[in-house]
Amino acid sequence: MKSNKKAIHISDLHFEHKNWKSEILFWKDELQTFQHRLEEVVQRWTDTDILAQAEHFQNQFIRHNEVLDKMLHDVREHEQQLAKFAEEHPVAIDHRHFGDHAGHRENMDIQRKIYNELKKEFFAFLAKTM
Repeated sequence: MKSNKKAIHISDLHFEHKNWKSEILFWKDELQTFQHRLEEVVQRWTDTDILAQAEHFQNQFIRHNEVLDKMLHDVREHEQQLAKFAEEHPVAIDHRHFGDHAGHRENMDIQRKIYNELKKEFFAFLAKTM
């Protein structure tokens, strides 16, 4: 029976990890900026509907940060596993292929979509309140 797992070289996995870590760290930085903008909105408005929406976004930012922390941890952990293998098998590392990390890739794709939707909604909220 044939396996559906795609074999991939460690350097390709490492490259993808580096990209993901950069993207996650960028999102985390951007969320901090969004939080500051949200604080400006809260200072300007007393309308309960606006403040309720602001609270919704604050909760979303907190939740996204938690998810991003978990994702960053998972990527770093996988990278450490690969580094350990490379250290223990320095000759074999150039010839060995690894299973594709499709689960991590899928999680990144999903997070990208969710995050972009949140960002779009938040910018619409800012356009209305700033």
